[in-house]
Amino acid sequence: MKAFIEPPKSIPFYLRIGIWISQKVTGRDLLPGKLLAWYPKAAVSSGIMEALVAHKDKNLNKRILKLVRLRTSFAVACPFCIDMNSYDYDQFGITPEEFSALQGRISIATVPTFSLRERMAMEYAFLISQSPLLFPQTFVDQLRTNFTEREIVILAGTAAQVNYWARLLQALGVPPAGFSDHCEMTTQTSP
Repeated sequence: MKAFIEPPKSIPFYLRIGIWISQKVTGRDLLPGKLLAWYPKAAVSSGIMEALVAHKDKNLNKRILKLVRLRTSFAVACPFCIDMNSYDYDQFGITPEEFSALQGRISIATVPTFSLRERMAMEYAFLISQSPLLFPQTFVDQLRTNFTEREIVILAGTAAQVNYWARLLQALGVPPAGFSDHCEMTTQTSP
């Protein structure tokens, strides 16, 4: 499977540094950075966003943020995002049953190991990933009861970041990078 376009033959030096860092961090030669080299401002701004997005917080641990990334990836059915965000899911304490729920194979509500905050965060990620965006007042009230304003911003930013990458990468036809060959790419259809 190939992207819709090929990377440019010549990539500016400063972007090659970013691509090299990405390779060192991920252990893979990722296509998105190379494709974005066609418009360096997009490459730089995307790299900055990726570098500054929350991966942990004092109250929102790595697990809850991983759940939000996964929930969003499946909700928007982005093969690259599912691949990238599914990598090492078990290292975040996500069980096979929980992963199956994230894939939409079973209801999230039937998995007793998800905490209330995790369920709320995943539902929020799902709502953020839908068109049109609709946030029922009862949900917003529950969200405000279970999360601080700061945490809500982090959750929204995390889900929005995955949505950004999903739209961009799917628009360029970027295939999965092979991080999680074991994960089937199933879409979410309900909260």
